[in-house]
Amino acid sequence: MFTNEDLELLKQLLSTPSPTGFETAGQKIWLNYVKQFADDITADSYGSAAAHINADSDAITVMIEAHCDEIGMMINYIDDNGFVYVTRLGGSDPAITRARRVHIHTREGIVAGVTGNTAIHLQDKDKKKVPEWGEIFIDIGVTNREDAIKLVQVGNAVTYADDYEFLNEEIITARALDNRIGGFIIAQVLKRLSEERDKLQVNVVAVNSVQEEIGGFGARMMSLRLNPDLALVTDVTHATDTPGIDQRQHGKIELGKGAALQYGSANHPVLVRHLEDVARQFEVPVQYEANSNRTGTDTDSIFYQNGGIPSALVSVPLRYMHSPAEIVHIKDVEYVVELMMRGVQSLERNASFNVL
Repeated sequence: MFTNEDLELLKQLLSTPSPTGFETAGQKIWLNYVKQFADDITADSYGSAAAHINADSDAITVMIEAHCDEIGMMINYIDDNGFVYVTRLGGSDPAITRARRVHIHTREGIVAGVTGNTAIHLQDKDKKKVPEWGEIFIDIGVTNREDAIKLVQVGNAVTYADDYEFLNEEIITARALDNRIGGFIIAQVLKRLSEERDKLQVNVVAVNSVQEEIGGFGARMMSLRLNPDLALVTDVTHATDTPGIDQRQHGKIELGKGAALQYGSANHPVLVRHLEDVARQFEVPVQYEANSNRTGTDTDSIFYQNGGIPSALVSVPLRYMHSPAEIVHIKDVEYVVELMMRGVQSLERNASFNVL
């Protein structure tokens, strides 16, 4: 299980806003932690970060990857009365934006605000309930544009002010579990591989990529830069065990029941079977997802690079994705760490994953 030091890293990652395109603060925390287990660390010009364990110069290199950015909003316009209008940053949901405390991230620091919401007594009953992005505004407590632009500017990123919380010893809720939990996982995998380095036959590079939420650009850049032979990607997936979700359409993934493996699309069938075998050997609970098109993760950005990188996605079940109150089960996080760690540790130095 995770130590207090491990959980302190998780708390720091969850407490440090890293909206897509503005990930630097969180990346510094991640790098500072993993450098104690790595032979060397690197970063590219846009802020994707990597930590290496160099086991054998003649062996294959496995990339374990997650993305570090979170969804949010961005200031798009400031009106004459000092109200700040926003547009989405990544896959933010306009239905849950109103009447929330937010943080605007400026060069000088955080400016607090509240997204406006007309009181129910004053609402037009015939008006639609879900706002358009052009209707969403933030009140920062000023009365004119001149005062507003002393505090904020167009282009500033905005995140919800919600913090992490342990609902009990097993359930975590937070604003950005998608995908700060992934950065935590690959850090733990790297740590455990370093502790059992004598069993490691392959080189490993842990990559925490930027800008997944707007197209997986960080993963593309790092895949080309590092040119790994294999890739294990971790992200969150939809837990479908809450009311109102049709499991016949979306599949059955439950909180606390294990890591999720996918078949189809970018997931390499031989690598997926390797993970299945590892899961059976080490008694790691797994669940399955069918994917006929895209994973919607950095796996889509990695697998086709450099003539093809055999890749597989290992996911953490998550409830209420892209909301300020996402939920994961700590056991599922542990299962993903164990599966990825044992999956890498079980690889032979010249392992090949050709399908023919």
